[in-house]
Amino acid sequence: MDNDTIEWGDVTVTRVREFQGPVGRGPHDFVPGSSEDVWAAQEHWLRPEFVDGEPPLARVTLQTWVLRSEGRVILVDTGAGNRKARPGMPWDQQETAFLEDLARAGVRPEDVDLVVNTHLHGDHVGWNTRLDGDAWVPTFPRARYLINRSEFDFWNPANGHVSVLGDGNAGVFEDSVAPVHEAGLVDLWEDGHRIDAHLRLDLAAGHTPGSSVLTLVSGGDRAVFVGDLLHSPVQVLEPDANSCFCEDAAQARATRRRVLGWAADHGGLVVPAHFGSHGALEVVRDAGAFAIKGWAPFAAGAPAAAGAVARVAG
Repeated sequence: MDNDTIEWGDVTVTRVREFQGPVGRGPHDFVPGSSEDVWAAQEHWLRPEFVDGEPPLARVTLQTWVLRSEGRVILVDTGAGNRKARPGMPWDQQETAFLEDLARAGVRPEDVDLVVNTHLHGDHVGWNTRLDGDAWVPTFPRARYLINRSEFDFWNPANGHVSVLGDGNAGVFEDSVAPVHEAGLVDLWEDGHRIDAHLRLDLAAGHTPGSSVLTLVSGGDRAVFVGDLLHSPVQVLEPDANSCFCEDAAQARATRRRVLGWAADHGGLVVPAHFGSHGALEVVRDAGAFAIKGWAPFAAGAPAAAGAVARVAG
């Protein structure tokens, strides 16, 4: 078993990465509620996985988490996809070997039973569909696609909702969500959804109206897949700092504190959508905020020493 695969209780978790690189924003612009002093104090371990270059730019990873649980194959988020029009984004009209990389992880499209979209931003739903001639068709034809109902309604252009992104998510519903819904593959859930004995989806609104977290409890292991609740480790140290993409600032802060608090109190690993390096982290409470205690043993060099607790300097 390679070191991009971990067993948590009776659930096997594999990471398949699609994109790694800068997003065209400086760190403080990326998380505008954060302190520039915090970025400066933590820069020695944030580089190069979370910030890189001169002048510095925030850096992200797009990845899909493959869970094997109770005989089913479950994908958590599906990245940006190929040949999708995403003007201004690094993955605009990209061509990657994502499906080949997924196959190397032992998963063909027809093997997938469930797709979990933690929310409907373009870098989380792209591989829901693929281009077949001139039509977008479901990439995973046997899968059920789990989407929160509030999230689906918010991004459905027919409902006319206005986003803080402006037109930054334009076309995503049409090319990556509507085709799977029209194919009858979408299950819309509301406050919570039990997947199996080990996995549960819950509403975690704020970043978007229907953002969700997937909690894994199996044997003595616990983890929570938090989507975009965190874009940077700085948000662990400053949990009230939102990214520039959050729809409801106050709700996003409250949700982040609640979920991080659960992880700290239950010894659960936090698994954000966009962290490179070791991907998942253990948090502890620290003077009204949180600190990073350690990192999961996924592949790549750790951004901080294993077992070290990262805290705001001073």
